[in-house]
Amino acid sequence: MEVEQMVIEHEQGISLEPTSRARLWHKFMRNPIGLLGLLILATVVFCAVFSPWVAPHSPTKQSLLSRFNPPAWVQGGSTKHLLGTDQVGRDILSRIIYGARISLIVGIFSVTISLMIGVTLGLMSGFFGGRIDQLIMTIVDIMLAFPGIILALAFVAVLGPSLKNIIIVLGVTGWERYARVVRAETLAFREQEFVIAARAIGASSLKIMARHIFPNTISSIIVMGTLQTATNILAEASLSFLGLAPGSTNPTWGQMIATSRDFVSVAWWLPTFPGFAILLTVLAINLVGDRLRDVLDPKVL
Repeated sequence: MEVEQMVIEHEQGISLEPTSRARLWHKFMRNPIGLLGLLILATVVFCAVFSPWVAPHSPTKQSLLSRFNPPAWVQGGSTKHLLGTDQVGRDILSRIIYGARISLIVGIFSVTISLMIGVTLGLMSGFFGGRIDQLIMTIVDIMLAFPGIILALAFVAVLGPSLKNIIIVLGVTGWERYARVVRAETLAFREQEFVIAARAIGASSLKIMARHIFPNTISSIIVMGTLQTATNILAEASLSFLGLAPGSTNPTWGQMIATSRDFVSVAWWLPTFPGFAILLTVLAINLVGDRLRDVLDPKVL
């Protein structure tokens, strides 16, 4: 009975009480830098979700009579196009707003794929050990031996530059870091008393990993996933810049920079504003991720 009570108490203690969640939120809100990052990120997400209503113009509408219009605050600019127009008269602000959709979709869904693969293999590697651990860690070492962007570039070049392919490629080339962290934490947790107690009452390996070990790794996974989202957004921008954009229906920030690099001397705003959008988004995600790491780390007051 004491063993069963220990397991039940651990399962109940995994979920945070409302007061604990409120305390974590209050701890996050005390940091103005993290709050600034959250505000910027919320703005980007809002623009991406409601881009048809937020964008002042269609991102693909061309007007050769309005080409190379400067931003509104520059001489010759117009409030009709706040950030100016590109080489074929398309509104820069509208294209940036629609481009946020692609960046966030790639970042979120590719990280989801990486999490599913990495967490599953990390749990198996740390829990079972032996040959399974050796096999998985060998694959991880091989994956880490290659630069991620080079692997992504090779796979996208072979499969084709579509949104689905870019998400899949970034997802299957970024799981190894999750596997390593989850494996390390699993090795520590599998020798804890609550895991030994769960084994003693006949719990299956799958149940132990899912209900006792995995919940204890969530804080690390959240932080890593947040920071990896920023990395994948940069990777998508790099692939788009190299000519492997996910498509021409909606613009991407990397594609906007690539197509405007020949006009920097006559229209500095063409690559500047998409680059600034990438900078702000990645910076905001990193600020939120760093703050989440501090909030979820029990060693940080």
